[in-house]
Amino acid sequence: MSRRVVVTGMGAITPIGLTVDDFWKSLVEGVSGVDYLTKFDTSEYATKFAAEVKNFDPTRYMDRKIARRMDAFTQYAVAAAKEAVEHSGLEFEKEDPFRVGVVVGSGIGGLKKFEDEVRKLVEFGPKRVSPFLIPMMISNISPGYISMIYGVKGINYSPTSACATAAHAIALAYREIKYGNSDVIISGGSEAPLTHVGISGFNAMHAISEENDNPKKASRPFDATRSGFVMSEGGAIVILEELDHAKARGAKIFAEVVGAGMTADAYHITAPDPEAIGAANAMSLAIREAGLKPEEVDYINAHGTSTPHNDRMETEAIKKVFGDYAYEIAISSNKSMIGHMLGAAGAIEFIASILTIRNGLVPPTINYEHPDPECDLNYTPNKAVKKEVRTAISNSFGFGGHNVTLAVKRFDE
Repeated sequence: MSRRVVVTGMGAITPIGLTVDDFWKSLVEGVSGVDYLTKFDTSEYATKFAAEVKNFDPTRYMDRKIARRMDAFTQYAVAAAKEAVEHSGLEFEKEDPFRVGVVVGSGIGGLKKFEDEVRKLVEFGPKRVSPFLIPMMISNISPGYISMIYGVKGINYSPTSACATAAHAIALAYREIKYGNSDVIISGGSEAPLTHVGISGFNAMHAISEENDNPKKASRPFDATRSGFVMSEGGAIVILEELDHAKARGAKIFAEVVGAGMTADAYHITAPDPEAIGAANAMSLAIREAGLKPEEVDYINAHGTSTPHNDRMETEAIKKVFGDYAYEIAISSNKSMIGHMLGAAGAIEFIASILTIRNGLVPPTINYEHPDPECDLNYTPNKAVKKEVRTAISNSFGFGGHNVTLAVKRFDE
Protein backbone atom coordinates (compact mmCIF):
# COMPACT_ATOMS: atom_id res chain seq x y z
CA MET A 1 0.00 0.00 0.00
CA SER A 2 1.55 3.28 -1.09
CA ARG A 3 -0.23 6.60 -0.84
CA ARG A 4 0.61 10.16 -1.86
CA VAL A 5 1.63 12.58 0.91
CA VAL A 6 1.13 16.33 0.72
CA VAL A 7 1.93 19.36 2.85
CA THR A 8 -1.14 21.27 4.03
CA GLY A 9 0.28 23.55 6.73
CA MET A 10 3.51 25.23 7.86
CA GLY A 11 4.65 27.10 10.97
CA ALA A 12 7.94 28.82 11.84
CA ILE A 13 9.60 30.52 14.79
CA THR A 14 12.99 31.77 13.57
CA PRO A 15 15.63 34.47 14.15
CA ILE A 16 14.35 36.32 11.07
CA GLY A 17 10.61 35.99 11.58
CA LEU A 18 7.98 34.58 13.91
CA THR A 19 5.67 33.44 11.12
CA VAL A 20 6.22 31.59 7.83
CA ASP A 21 5.44 34.75 5.83
CA ASP A 22 7.88 36.91 7.80
CA PHE A 23 10.57 34.21 7.64
CA TRP A 24 10.26 33.94 3.86
CA LYS A 25 10.25 37.73 3.32
CA SER A 26 13.48 38.10 5.30
CA LEU A 27 15.03 35.06 3.65
CA VAL A 28 14.64 36.30 0.08
CA GLU A 29 15.74 39.81 1.11
CA GLY A 30 18.96 38.42 2.56
CA VAL A 31 18.33 39.61 6.12
CA SER A 32 20.82 38.28 8.66
CA GLY A 33 19.42 37.15 12.02
CA VAL A 34 22.88 36.94 13.59
CA ASP A 35 23.98 39.41 16.27
CA TYR A 36 25.61 39.60 19.70
CA LEU A 37 24.12 37.27 22.31
CA THR A 38 21.77 38.88 24.82
CA LYS A 39 20.74 35.81 26.83
CA PHE A 40 23.79 35.82 29.13
CA ASP A 41 27.15 37.51 29.75
CA THR A 42 29.54 36.23 27.08
CA SER A 43 32.65 38.08 28.27
CA GLU A 44 34.48 34.80 29.03
CA TYR A 45 33.32 32.99 25.89
CA ALA A 46 35.27 32.61 22.66
CA THR A 47 32.05 33.22 20.68
CA LYS A 48 29.87 36.16 21.69
CA PHE A 49 27.16 36.02 19.03
CA ALA A 50 24.40 33.78 17.69
CA ALA A 51 21.08 33.93 15.84
CA GLU A 52 18.51 34.47 18.61
CA VAL A 53 14.74 34.35 18.24
CA LYS A 54 13.68 37.93 18.99
CA ASN A 55 10.47 39.37 20.50
CA PHE A 56 9.03 35.91 21.18
CA ASP A 57 6.25 35.97 23.80
CA PRO A 58 5.10 32.40 24.57
CA THR A 59 1.84 33.66 26.10
CA ARG A 60 0.71 34.63 22.59
CA TYR A 61 0.53 30.90 21.89
CA MET A 62 -0.28 29.21 25.21
CA ASP A 63 -1.44 29.75 28.78
CA ARG A 64 1.13 31.53 30.97
CA LYS A 65 1.16 28.74 33.59
CA ILE A 66 1.79 26.07 30.96
CA ALA A 67 4.49 28.19 29.30
CA ARG A 68 6.37 28.47 32.61
CA ARG A 69 6.54 24.66 32.74
CA MET A 70 8.21 24.43 29.32
CA ASP A 71 11.80 24.93 28.24
CA ALA A 72 12.10 27.33 25.30
CA PHE A 73 12.57 24.46 22.82
CA THR A 74 9.08 23.19 23.66
CA GLN A 75 7.59 26.70 23.50
CA TYR A 76 9.03 27.10 19.99
CA ALA A 77 7.62 23.73 18.89
CA VAL A 78 4.15 24.45 20.27
CA ALA A 79 4.08 27.97 18.77
CA ALA A 80 5.16 26.72 15.33
CA ALA A 81 2.63 23.89 15.54
CA LYS A 82 -0.14 26.38 16.29
CA GLU A 83 0.62 28.35 13.12
CA ALA A 84 0.90 25.15 11.07
CA VAL A 85 -2.42 23.77 12.34
CA GLU A 86 -4.21 27.07 11.73
CA HIS A 87 -2.60 27.19 8.30
CA SER A 88 -3.94 23.72 7.52
CA GLY A 89 -7.53 24.39 8.54
CA LEU A 90 -7.66 21.04 10.33
CA GLU A 91 -10.52 20.51 12.78
CA PHE A 92 -9.32 17.71 15.02
CA GLU A 93 -12.74 17.00 16.52
CA LYS A 94 -13.71 15.72 13.07
CA GLU A 95 -10.71 13.37 12.83
CA ASP A 96 -10.13 9.84 14.10
CA PRO A 97 -7.58 10.73 16.84
CA PHE A 98 -5.72 7.46 16.33
CA ARG A 99 -5.08 8.34 12.66
CA VAL A 100 -3.42 11.66 13.54
CA GLY A 101 0.12 11.67 14.96
CA VAL A 102 2.97 13.91 16.05
CA VAL A 103 6.63 13.33 15.12
CA VAL A 104 8.68 16.29 16.35
CA GLY A 105 12.34 16.09 17.31
CA SER A 106 15.00 18.03 19.16
CA GLY A 107 18.73 17.47 18.96
CA ILE A 108 19.44 18.42 22.58
CA GLY A 109 16.19 19.13 24.44
CA GLY A 110 15.88 21.39 27.48
CA LEU A 111 19.47 22.48 27.98
CA LYS A 112 18.59 25.72 29.81
CA LYS A 113 16.41 23.94 32.33
CA PHE A 114 19.11 21.32 32.86
CA GLU A 115 21.72 24.03 33.51
CA ASP A 116 19.47 25.90 35.95
CA GLU A 117 18.70 22.81 38.00
CA VAL A 118 22.31 21.57 38.09
CA ARG A 119 23.29 24.99 39.48
CA LYS A 120 20.63 24.66 42.20
CA LEU A 121 21.77 21.12 42.97
CA VAL A 122 25.39 22.23 43.43
CA GLU A 123 24.56 25.35 45.46
CA PHE A 124 21.63 24.16 47.59
CA GLY A 125 21.45 20.36 47.42
CA PRO A 126 19.13 17.77 45.82
CA LYS A 127 15.95 18.80 47.65
CA ARG A 128 15.91 22.08 45.73
CA VAL A 129 15.80 20.40 42.32
CA SER A 130 12.53 21.09 40.51
CA PRO A 131 10.01 18.26 40.05
CA PHE A 132 9.61 19.63 36.53
CA LEU A 133 13.29 19.13 35.62
CA ILE A 134 12.83 15.83 33.79
CA PRO A 135 9.55 16.57 31.97
CA MET A 136 10.90 19.99 30.94
CA MET A 137 14.23 18.77 29.56
CA ILE A 138 13.39 15.48 27.79
CA SER A 139 13.36 16.01 24.04
CA ASN A 140 10.15 14.01 23.53
CA ILE A 141 8.07 16.41 25.62
CA SER A 142 7.35 18.62 22.58
CA PRO A 143 5.31 16.01 20.69
CA GLY A 144 3.79 15.07 24.06
CA TYR A 145 2.48 18.61 24.60
CA ILE A 146 1.31 18.97 21.00
CA SER A 147 -0.69 15.73 21.25
CA MET A 148 -2.34 16.93 24.47
CA ILE A 149 -3.21 20.34 23.02
CA TYR A 150 -4.94 18.84 19.97
CA GLY A 151 -6.15 15.54 21.47
CA VAL A 152 -4.46 13.40 18.82
CA LYS A 153 -3.55 9.82 19.76
CA GLY A 154 -1.69 8.33 16.80
CA ILE A 155 2.07 7.87 16.57
CA ASN A 156 3.86 10.16 19.02
CA TYR A 157 7.58 10.17 18.73
CA SER A 158 10.70 12.32 18.95
CA PRO A 159 13.76 11.35 16.89
CA THR A 160 17.17 12.68 17.88
CA SER A 161 19.98 12.69 15.32
CA ALA A 162 21.81 15.98 15.96
CA CYS A 163 21.43 18.35 13.00
CA ALA A 164 19.50 15.77 10.96
CA THR A 165 16.78 15.47 13.63
CA ALA A 166 13.92 17.40 12.02
CA ALA A 167 14.60 15.91 8.60
CA HIS A 168 14.45 12.45 10.16
CA ALA A 169 11.15 13.44 11.81
CA ILE A 170 9.63 14.52 8.50
CA ALA A 171 10.99 11.46 6.68
CA LEU A 172 9.47 9.13 9.27
CA ALA A 173 6.16 10.99 9.22
CA TYR A 174 6.10 10.80 5.42
CA ARG A 175 6.61 7.03 5.51
CA GLU A 176 3.95 6.54 8.23
CA ILE A 177 1.37 8.20 5.99
CA LYS A 178 2.65 6.73 2.72
CA TYR A 179 2.26 3.16 4.00
CA GLY A 180 -1.14 3.67 5.56
CA ASN A 181 -0.49 3.93 9.29
CA SER A 182 -1.66 7.53 9.66
CA ASP A 183 -3.67 10.13 7.72
CA VAL A 184 -2.20 13.30 9.25
CA ILE A 185 1.05 13.95 11.12
CA ILE A 186 2.29 17.15 12.74
CA SER A 187 6.04 17.00 12.17
CA GLY A 188 9.25 19.02 12.44
CA GLY A 189 11.74 20.06 15.08
CA SER A 190 12.78 22.69 17.60
CA GLU A 191 15.90 23.71 19.48
CA ALA A 192 17.01 26.19 22.17
CA PRO A 193 20.78 25.65 22.65
CA LEU A 194 21.89 29.27 23.25
CA THR A 195 23.00 28.67 26.83
CA HIS A 196 26.28 28.61 28.77
CA VAL A 197 26.77 24.90 28.13
CA GLY A 198 25.62 25.07 24.52
CA ILE A 199 28.00 27.83 23.47
CA SER A 200 30.96 26.60 25.54
CA GLY A 201 30.50 23.02 24.35
CA PHE A 202 30.53 23.93 20.67
CA ASN A 203 33.40 26.39 21.32
CA ALA A 204 35.41 23.56 22.86
CA MET A 205 34.90 21.54 19.67
CA HIS A 206 36.01 24.51 17.52
CA ALA A 207 32.84 23.96 15.49
CA ILE A 208 31.41 27.49 15.64
CA SER A 209 32.74 30.76 14.32
CA GLU A 210 34.63 33.04 16.71
CA GLU A 211 34.61 36.13 14.49
CA ASN A 212 33.25 38.51 17.10
CA ASP A 213 34.07 41.71 15.22
CA ASN A 214 31.41 41.22 12.57
CA PRO A 215 28.70 38.71 13.59
CA LYS A 216 26.44 39.32 10.60
CA LYS A 217 29.25 38.19 8.29
CA ALA A 218 30.22 35.17 10.41
CA SER A 219 28.05 32.59 8.63
CA ARG A 220 29.55 32.25 5.13
CA PRO A 221 28.59 28.87 3.63
CA PHE A 222 30.79 27.78 0.72
CA ASP A 223 32.92 30.96 0.93
CA ALA A 224 36.69 30.30 0.95
CA THR A 225 37.08 32.24 4.24
CA ARG A 226 34.34 30.38 6.17
CA SER A 227 35.37 29.60 9.74
CA GLY A 228 32.58 27.62 11.39
CA PHE A 229 28.83 27.70 11.85
CA VAL A 230 26.72 30.14 13.85
CA MET A 231 24.55 28.76 16.66
CA SER A 232 20.84 29.43 16.37
CA GLU A 233 17.45 28.52 17.84
CA GLY A 234 13.81 28.19 16.86
CA GLY A 235 11.15 25.78 15.71
CA ALA A 236 9.54 24.68 12.45
CA ILE A 237 6.52 22.45 11.94
CA VAL A 238 4.70 21.09 8.89
CA ILE A 239 1.40 19.28 8.51
CA LEU A 240 1.81 16.18 6.35
CA GLU A 241 -1.41 14.64 5.09
CA GLU A 242 -2.54 11.81 2.85
CA LEU A 243 -3.69 13.26 -0.47
CA ASP A 244 -7.27 11.94 -0.56
CA HIS A 245 -7.78 12.92 3.07
CA ALA A 246 -6.64 16.45 2.27
CA LYS A 247 -8.83 16.68 -0.83
CA ALA A 248 -11.88 15.33 1.03
CA ARG A 249 -11.81 18.21 3.47
CA GLY A 250 -10.96 20.80 0.79
CA ALA A 251 -7.51 21.56 2.17
CA LYS A 252 -5.08 23.86 0.41
CA ILE A 253 -2.12 21.80 -0.79
CA PHE A 254 1.26 23.51 -0.76
CA ALA A 255 3.51 20.75 -2.11
CA GLU A 256 3.91 16.98 -2.36
CA VAL A 257 6.55 15.02 -0.47
CA VAL A 258 7.91 12.45 -2.90
CA GLY A 259 11.03 10.93 -1.41
CA ALA A 260 13.37 10.54 1.53
CA GLY A 261 16.86 9.11 1.79
CA MET A 262 18.50 8.20 5.10
CA THR A 263 22.07 6.90 5.49
CA ALA A 264 25.07 6.89 7.85
CA ASP A 265 28.70 7.81 7.24
CA ALA A 266 30.06 5.21 9.69
CA TYR A 267 33.16 7.38 9.76
CA HIS A 268 33.68 9.81 12.71
CA ILE A 269 31.82 11.28 15.71
CA THR A 270 31.86 14.83 14.33
CA ALA A 271 33.68 15.05 10.97
CA PRO A 272 31.82 14.20 7.74
CA ASP A 273 33.22 11.47 5.49
CA PRO A 274 35.46 13.40 3.05
CA GLU A 275 34.54 10.88 0.34
CA ALA A 276 30.89 12.02 0.78
CA ILE A 277 29.56 8.51 0.15
CA GLY A 278 26.82 8.57 2.82
CA ALA A 279 25.58 12.04 1.89
CA ALA A 280 25.54 11.20 -1.81
CA ASN A 281 23.62 7.98 -1.16
CA ALA A 282 21.02 9.87 0.91
CA MET A 283 20.41 12.20 -2.05
CA SER A 284 20.30 9.30 -4.53
CA LEU A 285 17.81 7.35 -2.40
CA ALA A 286 15.48 10.36 -2.10
CA ILE A 287 15.61 11.03 -5.85
CA ARG A 288 15.03 7.36 -6.65
CA GLU A 289 12.02 7.11 -4.33
CA ALA A 290 10.64 10.24 -5.99
CA GLY A 291 10.89 8.54 -9.39
CA LEU A 292 13.02 11.39 -10.69
CA LYS A 293 16.12 11.63 -12.83
CA PRO A 294 18.87 13.77 -11.24
CA GLU A 295 18.49 16.41 -13.97
CA GLU A 296 14.83 16.83 -12.96
CA VAL A 297 15.87 18.33 -9.60
CA ASP A 298 15.73 22.12 -9.96
CA TYR A 299 16.98 23.25 -6.56
CA ILE A 300 19.03 21.99 -3.61
CA ASN A 301 18.51 23.52 -0.19
CA ALA A 302 21.99 22.75 1.14
CA HIS A 303 22.89 21.76 4.66
CA GLY A 304 25.59 24.41 4.07
CA THR A 305 26.84 24.95 7.62
CA SER A 306 29.77 27.29 6.86
CA THR A 307 32.31 24.86 8.30
CA PRO A 308 35.33 24.08 6.09
CA HIS A 309 34.80 20.31 6.07
CA ASN A 310 31.00 20.14 5.70
CA ASP A 311 30.69 22.53 2.77
CA ARG A 312 33.50 20.79 0.89
CA MET A 313 31.94 17.37 1.57
CA GLU A 314 28.45 18.47 0.51
CA THR A 315 29.83 19.92 -2.72
CA GLU A 316 31.57 16.62 -3.44
CA ALA A 317 28.37 14.69 -2.67
CA ILE A 318 26.35 16.83 -5.07
CA LYS A 319 28.92 16.23 -7.82
CA LYS A 320 28.77 12.47 -7.22
CA VAL A 321 24.99 12.43 -7.64
CA PHE A 322 24.49 14.99 -10.40
CA GLY A 323 27.69 14.79 -12.48
CA ASP A 324 28.03 17.71 -14.91
CA TYR A 325 24.50 18.86 -14.06
CA ALA A 326 25.81 19.77 -10.58
CA TYR A 327 27.21 22.97 -12.12
CA GLU A 328 23.79 24.02 -13.46
CA ILE A 329 21.53 23.33 -10.50
CA ALA A 330 20.57 26.18 -8.13
CA ILE A 331 21.85 25.67 -4.57
CA SER A 332 21.59 27.87 -1.49
CA SER A 333 22.16 27.76 2.26
CA ASN A 334 19.59 29.37 4.57
CA LYS A 335 22.11 29.11 7.42
CA SER A 336 23.91 32.15 6.03
CA MET A 337 20.96 34.16 7.44
CA ILE A 338 19.34 32.10 10.20
CA GLY A 339 22.41 30.33 11.53
CA HIS A 340 22.25 26.68 12.42
CA MET A 341 19.04 25.72 14.24
CA LEU A 342 20.53 22.25 14.92
CA GLY A 343 17.63 19.86 15.57
CA ALA A 344 15.16 22.27 13.93
CA ALA A 345 17.27 23.00 10.84
CA GLY A 346 15.89 20.23 8.65
CA ALA A 347 12.30 21.41 9.12
CA ILE A 348 12.84 25.12 8.48
CA GLU A 349 14.92 24.29 5.40
CA PHE A 350 12.19 21.91 4.18
CA ILE A 351 9.72 24.80 4.54
CA ALA A 352 12.10 27.08 2.62
CA SER A 353 12.27 24.47 -0.15
CA ILE A 354 8.46 24.41 -0.42
CA LEU A 355 8.32 28.21 -0.57
CA THR A 356 11.04 28.24 -3.23
CA ILE A 357 8.84 25.99 -5.38
CA ARG A 358 5.68 28.00 -4.74
CA ASN A 359 7.24 31.41 -5.34
CA GLY A 360 9.67 30.57 -8.16
CA LEU A 361 12.36 32.41 -6.23
CA VAL A 362 15.61 30.86 -5.00
CA PRO A 363 16.77 32.44 -1.71
CA PRO A 364 20.40 33.56 -1.64
CA THR A 365 23.47 32.41 0.23
CA ILE A 366 24.57 35.71 1.75
CA ASN A 367 28.14 36.66 2.74
CA TYR A 368 29.50 34.76 -0.27
CA GLU A 369 32.48 36.90 -1.37
CA HIS A 370 35.53 34.65 -1.86
CA PRO A 371 35.12 31.65 -4.20
CA ASP A 372 36.63 28.40 -2.97
CA PRO A 373 38.12 26.19 -5.73
CA GLU A 374 36.86 23.15 -3.80
CA CYS A 375 33.32 24.60 -3.60
CA ASP A 376 32.72 25.61 -7.20
CA LEU A 377 28.96 25.17 -7.74
CA ASN A 378 26.14 27.71 -8.10
CA TYR A 379 25.31 28.65 -4.50
CA THR A 380 23.05 31.60 -5.48
CA PRO A 381 25.41 34.20 -4.04
CA ASN A 382 23.99 37.17 -2.13
CA LYS A 383 20.78 37.85 -4.09
CA ALA A 384 17.64 35.82 -4.61
CA VAL A 385 17.14 34.56 -8.18
CA LYS A 386 13.87 34.05 -10.04
CA LYS A 387 13.65 30.51 -11.37
CA GLU A 388 10.91 27.99 -12.09
CA VAL A 389 11.40 25.25 -9.50
CA ARG A 390 9.22 22.18 -9.80
CA THR A 391 11.31 19.84 -7.69
CA ALA A 392 13.66 20.44 -4.77
CA ILE A 393 15.70 18.40 -2.36
CA SER A 394 16.75 19.46 1.14
CA ASN A 395 19.89 18.06 2.77
CA SER A 396 20.53 17.59 6.50
CA PHE A 397 23.66 16.05 8.01
CA GLY A 398 24.34 15.48 11.73
CA PHE A 399 27.23 14.74 14.07
CA GLY A 400 27.60 10.98 14.31
CA GLY A 401 27.36 10.70 10.53
CA HIS A 402 23.57 10.97 10.09
CA ASN A 403 22.46 11.94 6.56
CA VAL A 404 18.91 12.75 5.44
CA THR A 405 17.61 14.13 2.16
CA LEU A 406 13.96 15.07 1.63
CA ALA A 407 12.50 15.41 -1.88
CA VAL A 408 9.50 17.67 -2.48
CA LYS A 409 7.79 18.86 -5.64
CA ARG A 410 5.02 21.08 -6.89
CA PHE A 411 1.64 19.44 -6.42
CA ASP A 412 0.01 18.29 -9.65
CA GLU A 413 -3.13 16.20 -9.87
